[in-house]
Amino acid sequence: MNYLSTRGDPTPRKFCEILLEGLAPDGGLYLPERYPQVDADMLARWRTLAYHELAFEILSLYIDDIPAEDLRALCAKTYTEEVFGSADITPLRELEDGVYLEGLSNGPTLAFKDMAMQLLGNLFEYELGRRGEQLNILGATSGDTGSAAEYAMKGKKGVRVFMTSPDGRMSPFQQAQMFSLQDANIHNIAIAGVFDDCQDIVKAVSNDLAFKREYRIGTVNSINWARLLAQVVYYFKGWIEATGPQGGEVSFTVPSGNFGNVCAGHVARMMGLPIRKLVVATNENDVLDEFFRTGVYRVRGAADTHETSSPSMDISKASNFERFVFDLLGRDGARTKALFQDALAREGQFDLSTDPVFADAAGRFGFRSGRSTHADRLATIRDTDERFAVLIDTHTADGLKVAREHVEPGVPMVVLETALPIKFAATIVEALGREPDRPARFDGIESLPKRVVRLPADAEQVKRYIAEHCAA
Repeated sequence: MNYLSTRGDPTPRKFCEILLEGLAPDGGLYLPERYPQVDADMLARWRTLAYHELAFEILSLYIDDIPAEDLRALCAKTYTEEVFGSADITPLRELEDGVYLEGLSNGPTLAFKDMAMQLLGNLFEYELGRRGEQLNILGATSGDTGSAAEYAMKGKKGVRVFMTSPDGRMSPFQQAQMFSLQDANIHNIAIAGVFDDCQDIVKAVSNDLAFKREYRIGTVNSINWARLLAQVVYYFKGWIEATGPQGGEVSFTVPSGNFGNVCAGHVARMMGLPIRKLVVATNENDVLDEFFRTGVYRVRGAADTHETSSPSMDISKASNFERFVFDLLGRDGARTKALFQDALAREGQFDLSTDPVFADAAGRFGFRSGRSTHADRLATIRDTDERFAVLIDTHTADGLKVAREHVEPGVPMVVLETALPIKFAATIVEALGREPDRPARFDGIESLPKRVVRLPADAEQVKRYIAEHCAA
């Protein structure tokens, strides 16, 4: 399997090359040259597999430069009951008739990002060891990616992490998870700005090819194809559990800011998984909902990016959206580049509302969308607690609120849970008047010593910091 860039670079690359590279040299994102297809026999065979076995079956369709037994061992090492709290890994529960929650937040940092990041850490260590090389990972986080990456990479041989985050814009618990880590290979950089500023810095550094090569810069954000690929697995697992032996279609609702989580669902659907709808749930930062309603993709500036009670979705530049638009445009790399490199830079938006392909977003590709507000979150958290004795976090509440607007009779609707409520305790207290449960290992985490440096939203200063804190 070879990989290509969404912006037209035709150079074929293998999985392990793009694993360590992140962005393509032309600034695009990597996608496989084709989506492997699954059939009814494969799906039937996969129904009885443990999660790590299912992960191997799916990943092996995309990875042919890691020996099969090594890949199988990496999956088995990653997806264990000890790491994820249950043998089921992603337990599914039915909330009400036809509406399910798929639990993705039982890993080390209590967020769905662990599902991919734990595998990514093992893949990095394996490939770097095989090459005898080192990698300096530069990432951006709006809340959960950072802690998931740092917990997955801490102590890993050959890996350093430089994680940018918007200063003061994460919950206290999220900040404490990251900043309290004292491992020498972990560096936290709080940026004066919003998440989009952090993301812009990561892209700017990745696009400086000379610096990237000299300092061996890689990424763990969902612009890294390996991370997105790992997330494809839990769509297959959700489908297996929601449809039962009879099979049939299923829909998924995904709280989304950067379009990475739901893009994995798009990949699963393109592979032939019977997904009827992929519903994108946003908060007040509704750039994605606006596109799927109107065909206009309009990036907001920092001043217009709202600080909300579902902060991991406080994003107005959805990096992974480029992967979907590339498919929407018939994999036209030149046109994708014109939209994302030229039109966004020039006008801050692009408009596909009158283009016939826009209808395909809902028709051929199954996308729908909706928006949730702070008041909606509070109401959904209260309702779910009162009626079902189930406590959900703020982002999952956004997903559940929007999911109910798109339920169809006879089609299971699976809402992807994104984090445990303790990560957003202040909003839970506002909704219910009580603190959410806290795993014992996180008692007092907010009072631990912090290890963080604060920098302006300036890629050059971030590059200088990296150069000073790693070996070239």
